[in-house]
Amino acid sequence: MSAGPLPTDCFIAGEWRGAEGGRRFDVTDPATGMPIETVADASPADGLAAVAAAHAALDAWSQVAPRQRAEVLRRAFELMTARGEELARLVVRENGKALTDARGEVTYAAEFFRWNSEEAVRNSGEFVTAPAGTNRILVLRQPIGVALLITPWNFPAAMLTRKIGPALAAGCTVVCKPARETPLTALAIAGILEAAGVPPGVVNVVPSARPGPLIDAAIADGRVHKLSFTGSTEVGRMLLAKASERILSCSMELGGNAPFIVFADADLDAAVAGAMVAKMRNGGEACTAANRFYVEEAVAAEFSRLLVAAMGAVRMGNGLDEGVGLGPLVNADTRDKVAGLVAGALDSGARALTGGVVPEGPGYFYPATVLDRVGPGSAILQEEIFGPVAPIVTFTSESEVIALANDSILGLVSYIYTGDLARGLRVAEALETGMVGLNRGLVSDPAAPFGGVKQSGLGREGGHEGMNEYLETKYVACSW
Repeated sequence: MSAGPLPTDCFIAGEWRGAEGGRRFDVTDPATGMPIETVADASPADGLAAVAAAHAALDAWSQVAPRQRAEVLRRAFELMTARGEELARLVVRENGKALTDARGEVTYAAEFFRWNSEEAVRNSGEFVTAPAGTNRILVLRQPIGVALLITPWNFPAAMLTRKIGPALAAGCTVVCKPARETPLTALAIAGILEAAGVPPGVVNVVPSARPGPLIDAAIADGRVHKLSFTGSTEVGRMLLAKASERILSCSMELGGNAPFIVFADADLDAAVAGAMVAKMRNGGEACTAANRFYVEEAVAAEFSRLLVAAMGAVRMGNGLDEGVGLGPLVNADTRDKVAGLVAGALDSGARALTGGVVPEGPGYFYPATVLDRVGPGSAILQEEIFGPVAPIVTFTSESEVIALANDSILGLVSYIYTGDLARGLRVAEALETGMVGLNRGLVSDPAAPFGGVKQSGLGREGGHEGMNEYLETKYVACSW
């Protein structure tokens, strides 16, 4: 199913517009390094026009009956599902991931529209008698207002719908600033929402190759009441500092450094299958990616052997080609960072069991790589790799691995494989992360609260908590 020409302009107040001064920028195919399209390059003035449009649409949209908002989101789910293959191929073109990964992302992304269509009618409050018996306590939850949504390039569809869905369900209007690497998917989703019946101004999309000034202007604008950002911890810190000047409500889904723990009593085949999901989803370019593999010494050799076989069997190439399981990384900087972390580990005594060499030719490719003999203090264990590299460290006791796993400023997700459920739950409680995969390599689910602790973020996306991020609580003291 095709929806006509691919939109490449800003989407503001229900109209497709060129950027101020006609400025545009190239979108590049990571598999070739060549431009595939040009997109409007929004200026701060364009960003403020989007804020004005969202503000103008806010009152009417917040007054729309929850069931009507729900039906719009449901139609968006159906349209996105119908266009799933087209959208998946678009994701591959601008992001580089394998087509199987892109199809999975689009399915996951559409589910946020369906889940939040169901949540839109469940904005419940409270009504109780005050403990002293003197009055009644009424608690209302109302739309927070215009929300500025900033999304990353690694999941260009899912990270957008995960924010738009609950915002619209709550009655908010939005200004979306997609990553400069992947604006086409965001613009296509804007077209889907328009077709689903979203009124003009409720959803606005402003791509930009120079997003800093645009974001600064929007954050400083008194009509914006919410900032939701998914991206690196470093950028998150800077945005929080700017938002603090206005005491702006913030949701932050930031970096991860996920430990993947394998105990000696684990089903090793299941652990390797889970490791391939946790490590290789989106080629390792995910905040939830397993970043540090801690394997109990007694099974480390066997686990390494099985993981090397699985990683070595992954076919690398253009994500659109049949049978490819690993596409290119998104750009040269990302590939060079991954290569540098691996080189540093090798220089410090680690050993590459497979991969570890940048291939020749065009595109930003890096092979599936397994390292062992990695020292617990290695730099590769301290930074988010964001690539298809699995460094293995051995441990000998439960207390030791908990200490190793918690030795990070980040705390998004962790993974545990064990045949002892009591141990698994005990360790899950001890780990300093917002999410845990217990004998499971995938935790993301629209029905579950996604988010981290420590410097991995603030707030939650998905689950019942997701819509609450876009609601303000109002208390009314009643007497009669």
